[in-house]
Amino acid sequence: MATAVVVAAALATARNVPDSAGEASTIFALILMIALGAVVKTRLRIRSTTFSFAWVEAAIVLGLALAPPPWVILSTGTGIACVSLLNRLTAIKAAFGIAKHSLVAGGATVVVMLLGDRWPPEGLWDLFILLAAVYLTAAVLDDLLAIPVIALASGTRIDRQFRNHFDLRLAGFAVRFVVALFTLLILRADQRLLLAVPPLVLSLHLAYSARIRGRTEQQAWQRLARATDALNVVDLDEVLTTAVTQAAELFSADEVEIELRDGGRTVRGGPGGISFDGSTGTPTEVNATVVPAPLEGHDRSVDVGVLRLRFRGPVQLSEREQYTLRTFASALCTAVRNAQAYAELARVADEHAYAATHDALTDLANRRHLLDQGTEQLSARHADGVTALVLIDLNHFKEVNDTLGHAAGDQVLVQVADRLSTAAQSGDLVARLGGDEFAVLLRGLPAPAVAAHRAETLLAALHEPFELDGMRISVEASGGISVAPTSGGMAELLRRADVAMYQAKRAGLRISTYAPARDTADLGRLTLGGDLPRAVEDHEFVVNFQPIVDLGTGEVTSAEALARWHHPTHGMIDPLRFLEAVERSGLLPAFAEAILDQALTAAGSWRDAGFDVPVAVNVSPRSLLDARFPGSVLARLRAHDLPPDRLVLELTETLTLSQLDVVDQVLSRLREEGVRLALDDFGTGYSSLSLLSRIPVHELKIDRSFVTTMESSAEAAAVIRSTLDLGRSLDLDVVAEGVESEPQRRALWELGCVAGQGHLFARPMPSGTLLAALQRGSGGRPGALAAPLHDAGAVIRLNQNRRQAGRNRLPHLPA
Repeated sequence: MATAVVVAAALATARNVPDSAGEASTIFALILMIALGAVVKTRLRIRSTTFSFAWVEAAIVLGLALAPPPWVILSTGTGIACVSLLNRLTAIKAAFGIAKHSLVAGGATVVVMLLGDRWPPEGLWDLFILLAAVYLTAAVLDDLLAIPVIALASGTRIDRQFRNHFDLRLAGFAVRFVVALFTLLILRADQRLLLAVPPLVLSLHLAYSARIRGRTEQQAWQRLARATDALNVVDLDEVLTTAVTQAAELFSADEVEIELRDGGRTVRGGPGGISFDGSTGTPTEVNATVVPAPLEGHDRSVDVGVLRLRFRGPVQLSEREQYTLRTFASALCTAVRNAQAYAELARVADEHAYAATHDALTDLANRRHLLDQGTEQLSARHADGVTALVLIDLNHFKEVNDTLGHAAGDQVLVQVADRLSTAAQSGDLVARLGGDEFAVLLRGLPAPAVAAHRAETLLAALHEPFELDGMRISVEASGGISVAPTSGGMAELLRRADVAMYQAKRAGLRISTYAPARDTADLGRLTLGGDLPRAVEDHEFVVNFQPIVDLGTGEVTSAEALARWHHPTHGMIDPLRFLEAVERSGLLPAFAEAILDQALTAAGSWRDAGFDVPVAVNVSPRSLLDARFPGSVLARLRAHDLPPDRLVLELTETLTLSQLDVVDQVLSRLREEGVRLALDDFGTGYSSLSLLSRIPVHELKIDRSFVTTMESSAEAAAVIRSTLDLGRSLDLDVVAEGVESEPQRRALWELGCVAGQGHLFARPMPSGTLLAALQRGSGGRPGALAAPLHDAGAVIRLNQNRRQAGRNRLPHLPA
């Protein structure tokens, strides 16, 4: 288009060639005026390209008022070419500048030609109106040709670029129009006054340039404020994306690169967003000019990476831009650190949330997660089929822990978890509830009967032996199945599965399905749990005593305290039904203190009546984990004025080796103070010998199950014999529980067992009843509850076992 305009102007000039010195000087003046208009300009950098806003259109309009239009067009092209050559512009920039201004001159020429004889105007009003029309055409053409190019270079929308600095551009056009108008008036009045025009033009240009710079800097600070505000997000990816896009617009960069020290991550991009996100060291094509800025705090103590502005050509940032870059880099450093800190907090929170809902050993869901998921499932079960729960408990798992150690037990639990997870279906939730107890939530079953089949599959997965450090270990399991109830929610579903599992254990079955008809005892136990606080407060727990008798003489040597609950509605309740609930309720210290008080009160009343009978009290393993327990026991002994050796604390084999480290201190203090210790139900657990090596007891109590079957079972008799031999070897007293017949009494005595208790001598009774029985005696002997096995002074023939035992320790023979 510009070429066509220039060719047309050249042809017109060829028909009217300047032939005088005056005309030649006019053309030279036009070229000089156009060149000066191009030199006096305001610059604007867009990325690596600098754009200029000059006075050329004002010079063109003045030229059209003073010379023929073709001369003006050719002078415009020539003047711009001279300036481009002087400034050493690239060919494409020079060609664009010549073409643009030639088109502006051509457009203004078209308006002049349309005015015809009215141009140049004679009157002042005509001069103002017609000059304004020509100037407006030139100004609009200049914007229409330049602004789209600037918009493309800056990556902004053209309409937005037109609106940018519109008020300043409009003011600039008005100033230049006024200068052109006054210049023409001065030339008409007196050409000598033209000398005042250059200083005026220069002053106006400096004022206009200062206004442009002020506006640009103000907008730059506003953009910096918006950019730093946009960085106030907590997601690192969003911080980096915002930083790249904002920095590209803020500094008009061809590409922005952010390299992070942590993780070796680099991102690149521009106003359109991220174009690269990968490892540090990947090359880029934009390398002509690189302006780096370290991402560090104000005190330079923290360095998280580097921000780089990349340009495709040579660029020199102004002082203001350099300061802005440092400020932006500091804000980006803070944003990156905040995002990284938030990400770390989120990661830790996720880990804690996961740990709160999963078992640390097996990585299965824990009880809390099972309850949450089950509750959610039950709320939507109407649309998702039948929901059921399978509760699985490993039988005799304690044997693995106590024989091979807890590390081996943990390995077994991990393998059990893996097998259950493999056997379960994708929609099932496998959980470990604690210890050796697992649960599988079955979701979306087509019918309740399918639950039993699925449970069989789960337990079958545990049938094969487990590999453990070269050994093959078989672990049996029992399972309980419950189908989602109509009410009660997940807690009731879990309770029913627990009931079913214990029903399976009691019946010797592998799997049992919950049956409401067999749930009465469990429901009663659950009901009793709510009455415990009132029972402790109202002293509903009472103590009965079963005497321990010398098997040879029939004399009472001590008495065991047995707790009972005198419930106002249910009557006398056996401890097997409430002890577990007491331990779980948090009322154990108060309960233990109440029982101990009653036992010591009874022992004091017997002593006052002339019968110095020690009393034995069962101790919960949980009490031994309380460091305050020894002090409480000793305080109660002092309160009842009883020597410590008048109290025997009976311990059960439910203590695990892992608990003994805590229990050792408690038992050692009690033993040092003189309290006697007994190991109850000896021989029924798998850790009997291990416990004896750790717990400093004085007495062993043979479990009633061995005494009951000793006459018919050689194994039971062998256990009793071994226990008696062990007691003699360790200088421990041995008491047999469950003595119910004279043949049992005699057989035990002949084996070397000195003491026993059972229904043969007396059932548990209140302390007053026992005192009356002691006073009444047997055969005229107060303090005896049975006749002696032999008369005083009788000669007794001992069996071989008895003789062998006597070599180590003399038996307690009747006087």
